[in-house]
Amino acid sequence: MEALYERLRAAAGLQSGDGAVRVVAEYEPVGGPGSPIFPPTVKVKATDAAGYLVEPRWVDGQQVDVVLLDQRQSQANRCETALLAAIEREGTFIPHLALSTQAAGVDVRVTSLEAPHRSRDAYFRDAMDADNQPFDKTEAGAGLQAASAGDLRAYLRWVPSDLVYGVWDSHRKRRIQVKIPRAYSSEMVGVAPLAGKRAAGRMDPLNLPGEVVQVTSSGWQFTDSAKKNTKDKSQAKLSELGHGMIPPSEGLGGVAVKAVQRTATLSMAQLAGLRFGDASPEFCAAGRALVGAVALLGDRLAFAAPAIRLRSGCDLVLVSERIEWVGRGLDGRPATEPLELASPEQARALFEVAVARAEAAGVEWPKKAVELQPAPGLQEAIRRSFEVTGIGESESE
Repeated sequence: MEALYERLRAAAGLQSGDGAVRVVAEYEPVGGPGSPIFPPTVKVKATDAAGYLVEPRWVDGQQVDVVLLDQRQSQANRCETALLAAIEREGTFIPHLALSTQAAGVDVRVTSLEAPHRSRDAYFRDAMDADNQPFDKTEAGAGLQAASAGDLRAYLRWVPSDLVYGVWDSHRKRRIQVKIPRAYSSEMVGVAPLAGKRAAGRMDPLNLPGEVVQVTSSGWQFTDSAKKNTKDKSQAKLSELGHGMIPPSEGLGGVAVKAVQRTATLSMAQLAGLRFGDASPEFCAAGRALVGAVALLGDRLAFAAPAIRLRSGCDLVLVSERIEWVGRGLDGRPATEPLELASPEQARALFEVAVARAEAAGVEWPKKAVELQPAPGLQEAIRRSFEVTGIGESESE
């Protein structure tokens, strides 16, 4: 691992021929090739209806359609979730923020590895420490507030994963907002998708009537109306409240694809662009290598398993995978070399070397999360989110 660390350290400063780490993996549905899988549904702009994201790409030199199975943001979230799970098992620690409270007798906890905007999320902007000091006034908060593209030491110290997956401080009014591009990127697509169809509906064992009812805060009751008044928001059909039949209708039925591919990259150019103010060259080199080691650890924790579930109806088994250094090209093609880092254990060993070397270079690496609690307004909003405020509409199955 020492030799691998030295190579990563040199690459992260663009001091060698290595320009990136790339992971190329192929999967197939657990049901076998050709079995339908379900991509995420989106509202298609052209039709204003639910659909899948399909676009043309070059695959093996041929133009083919691909369907998006898991976008970059989702893949990053999977890595962050895997890192958080490793932290909670106490086998690994990566500095992060954690907001904890209780609402309706339920423990609530949100970390910077889960929040949509990571450490710059409104959850932490509207938080305070145990002394009721606003987060932005605490040591960690003030450090992150003062950070800039030219000095990211506070991010490296308190929330290094932000440097891996990118962050944008869009929830605070500043003339110059901190916006850090992602160093790690991953995506999964299905090649040459064939759209399927399915009948969606709902059966009722008692075949309750689908009559119009009046909905109140305490429940609902039958009315004499034979037809729903669309202008009266308090009226609903019984089937909309989860009772009665919903006749089957044609719906999205997933896709059959020729292949499922995942491509992930760790950009050495982005790591080399991380600036740490007036820190020593040794600090900067070790800090960049540490960010790279966090990225590789997250990838291996999230994707080294033999199978993965993207969502209901999209369970995939790993067929092949290669991890490689991508370097300066020769004869019109980049040079590639295998990177032996297939397992989470190997990635964790590299990460531990990187932490030790970074601390020796002066990088401060806290041993516990920055613990916060909601400010009063946020606490009330969280409390209200646990209230039952009425009867929701039923969806077909």
